[in-house]
Amino acid sequence: MALEFTDANFQAEVLDSDQLSVIDFWAEWCGPCRAIGPVIEELSKEYEGKVKIGKVNVDVNPQTSMNYGITSIPAILFVKGGKIVDKQIGAVPKSVLDKKIQAHL
Repeated sequence: MALEFTDANFQAEVLDSDQLSVIDFWAEWCGPCRAIGPVIEELSKEYEGKVKIGKVNVDVNPQTSMNYGITSIPAILFVKGGKIVDKQIGAVPKSVLDKKIQAHL
């Protein structure tokens, strides 16, 4: 299951991790966010133990969203070594996200 990243745990879970992290910035009211949700869940199962895959609810965690300048959702950031190595704005097929993950493993 996808992890839940929050303002409180983002530093420890994502920035301080030596694993690649894939973070889906989303909100309940966002249709495309709900559409890509199952894809994020699938990827989190497939890459369990290898990649940290989780979600940040922008309505509940405004600080993290502001820190990364998230203005459109869904926004998916790929973070490794505390730095953004890739990003994807908008809902896309699973294969697109899978390719980006593979490129940074």
